[in-house]
Amino acid sequence: MAEKAGLTVLALASLLVLGPKSVLLGQQQPPAVPDAPAPQPAPPLADANGVSGPIMPGSGAGESTEPPSAAGSGTSSSSAPPAPSTQTPPKPLKDEFQNTPPEQIAPGQMGSMIHLYTNLVIVPVTVKDSKGKEVPGLTWRDFRVFENGQRQAMSVFSADPAALSVAFVIDQSLTSDVMARVNDSLASIQGALTPYDEIAIFSYSHGSQERTSFTGAQSARVPAVLALTKEAGTEEMLPFNSGPLAACSITQNGSCIDPNLQPGRSAGNSTFITIPKEIHTLNDAILAAAKELSTRPKENRRIIYVVSDGKEAGSKATYKEVVQFLQTNNITVYGTLVGDSARWGEGYLSRFHLPFQMYDNRLVGYALLTGGDLDAENGVNGIENSYKKIAEEARTQYTLGYYTHEPFIDGKYRSIEVRVERSGLEVIAKKGYYPSALDAR
Repeated sequence: MAEKAGLTVLALASLLVLGPKSVLLGQQQPPAVPDAPAPQPAPPLADANGVSGPIMPGSGAGESTEPPSAAGSGTSSSSAPPAPSTQTPPKPLKDEFQNTPPEQIAPGQMGSMIHLYTNLVIVPVTVKDSKGKEVPGLTWRDFRVFENGQRQAMSVFSADPAALSVAFVIDQSLTSDVMARVNDSLASIQGALTPYDEIAIFSYSHGSQERTSFTGAQSARVPAVLALTKEAGTEEMLPFNSGPLAACSITQNGSCIDPNLQPGRSAGNSTFITIPKEIHTLNDAILAAAKELSTRPKENRRIIYVVSDGKEAGSKATYKEVVQFLQTNNITVYGTLVGDSARWGEGYLSRFHLPFQMYDNRLVGYALLTGGDLDAENGVNGIENSYKKIAEEARTQYTLGYYTHEPFIDGKYRSIEVRVERSGLEVIAKKGYYPSALDAR
């Protein structure tokens, strides 16, 4: 009895601790709870053309020939890659002449590119629509470049804005009323430039004068020099050779105020008056600014900005010599026309030259041959806005580059023509250039 009582007590203790089923001799343990399913590899992604394949860094979708390894298996999968889609991807428009795209210059890298001394020809281009607004967003496929009538393959293309080296030229031979408006607008020049730009200031009347060499566009020297450059201008007088107003039209105490108009004096005799010649040394001023500008870095846009009525008379330098120097050193002429050249109708007629007369508007020719632009304004607000407009236009040009096949040491003129394969657009670029031996080193 005692043994049965001990076994009974042991069975009850086991029942309390281990449960009723575990004390039964010979009964199997319940099955274990199964583990969570193992993660399966994700299916390969498909590209935009429907071709399946993994996406690897640095390459497009569908370029890998090996499928990804199965996660958690520890061994690489040996299954074949999925079959490509039957859809044919669209082919980009190809140019039969230029099969390879030009080098795309990254922002900020323009300087390192132009420092290469080769036969590379750089052509800044401005494109405008029918309303005179600049056209952004063009690619290299939209442009065609021709040298001496033969198409050239572009090697460089960039739409990156560039820093400006500006030689600012002020005409001080303007009449007093026009000169006063120009003086009031000079304070706005600095606002059109950035801290990355540089500026030199010139003036001319009976000869050119350099007011300051190149300095930072936002330096304190610029407004001080512009303030010293202000002049009163000239008085507009109309002497006559015949009629009742001949001889001396303005007198004081019975004598001529201007001795040049006194009959019998330095201007002529008692019956004939020699009208004094006007002096507007525009050629000399542009040449002086161009010589200083030719020493500036090539990665900057070299700009001559002229505020003038465009009249030219009395310069020592000829127009042809100045244009050749500009085209040799990649210098572009921009300007704001004021005075007679800015008036409606009269400004257009001033572009035509009468024989044996001074040139009423020589500035148009400089801008046309060098790829620049002009803005005609008469009011102070218009002149101030033209500074900003022209500076922005010069900064945001497209930059095209090609390697010429002509020898760089012959010194012959090469014509350039730039076309855009879109209708209704105006293309502004330089008409040609003279090669320089410095560029072929």
